[in-house]
Amino acid sequence: MKYAVVLYDGMADYPVPALGGKTPMELAKKPRFDAMARKGRVGLVKTVADGMKPGSDVANLSVLGYDPATCYTGRSPLEAVSIGVQMRADDVALRCNIVTLSDEENYDDKTMLDYSAGDISSAEAAEIIKTVQAHFGNEEFAFYSGVSYRHCLIWHGGTTSLGKMTPPHDISGRVVGPHISTAPSAEKLVRMMRESYALLKDHPVNKARIAAGKSPANSIWLWGEGSRPALSDFKETFGVRGSIISAVDLLKGIGICANMRVPEVPGVTGYIDTNFEGKAQAAVEEWKNGSDLVYLHFEAPDECGHRNEPENKVRSIELIDERVLSIILPYLDSCGEDYKVMILPDHPTPIVTRTHAGDPVPFMIYHKNGERESGVASINENTAKATGDFVGFGPDLMRQFLAND
Repeated sequence: MKYAVVLYDGMADYPVPALGGKTPMELAKKPRFDAMARKGRVGLVKTVADGMKPGSDVANLSVLGYDPATCYTGRSPLEAVSIGVQMRADDVALRCNIVTLSDEENYDDKTMLDYSAGDISSAEAAEIIKTVQAHFGNEEFAFYSGVSYRHCLIWHGGTTSLGKMTPPHDISGRVVGPHISTAPSAEKLVRMMRESYALLKDHPVNKARIAAGKSPANSIWLWGEGSRPALSDFKETFGVRGSIISAVDLLKGIGICANMRVPEVPGVTGYIDTNFEGKAQAAVEEWKNGSDLVYLHFEAPDECGHRNEPENKVRSIELIDERVLSIILPYLDSCGEDYKVMILPDHPTPIVTRTHAGDPVPFMIYHKNGERESGVASINENTAKATGDFVGFGPDLMRQFLAND
């Protein structure tokens, strides 16, 4: 048996005025996804437990079958693992975004113009982080470059009790001051954030970006603190060999911590311009090389939600159908084995709020040798709810997916 999980990050949504009151899932042309939904199981799953923050970290752990309440130690440690950082027992990791802030003189009066600094390239970002490390790095703090705007700070002997370290994508278009931690324990971190603006605003990379009409990466933003992670081995836990394919360090880190295979795919960006075909072909190679389950993660719908790009969010859903499912489904049909496919988002990223939500999300499970009539012509938030099939504890869904029907 082969298993495919296709995770459309942030795909679920609320009605979007700019889309005529429809959701992106309702408008997207997704013939392969819908065809499986008509012959599969459709319902809603609660991937984010009450009281937990609806981040991609918590939600993807849940989809993978892990209970975040018992294994989650923070987002940044997972990202740190992905980029090769060896954390000590007393280390704390934080996500270090490089962002675009407005130019008011007082840092706290500035507005979060872009949490991704214009989707800055990894090469440009590496130069920015090199400067940040040279200025702030010492025996206590070490900065590591990652992908695009996503980077890592390791705080040796640090603490995770930092008050409100707000994710920057939660405050797009807002003045930052009310969202900066006032906890004494966060004082050193906040000081680095404030000082980074003067350090970076005239950086050669930013001068070139401004000259080219691009957003400057003029500040660091620290958040997502956590201690060294510990996940059980995926194969020992679930009985199948697994692989994760993603452009995002967070997902790669989860895979590494769970002892899953994590192949690198050239040209992946985490946005709508990613190498969709490359990721699909990588999935095929993972199955050929002995993996039973491949977890294909696509960040693009989530990014489009954060950026208030409704048309691009619709298109991102369509592109996964056109350029990924069109490759992996023919392979699975031809490989001579029975197979199952599960497709779902990890959480909603509603266009109208531009941040994550904890609402239950639609899911579809298709079993090639166990087709059944679902009564659903096209899967979306409303049709999934109408089936009455509800999984209230997110990690149960993976076990149900892997179970013998």
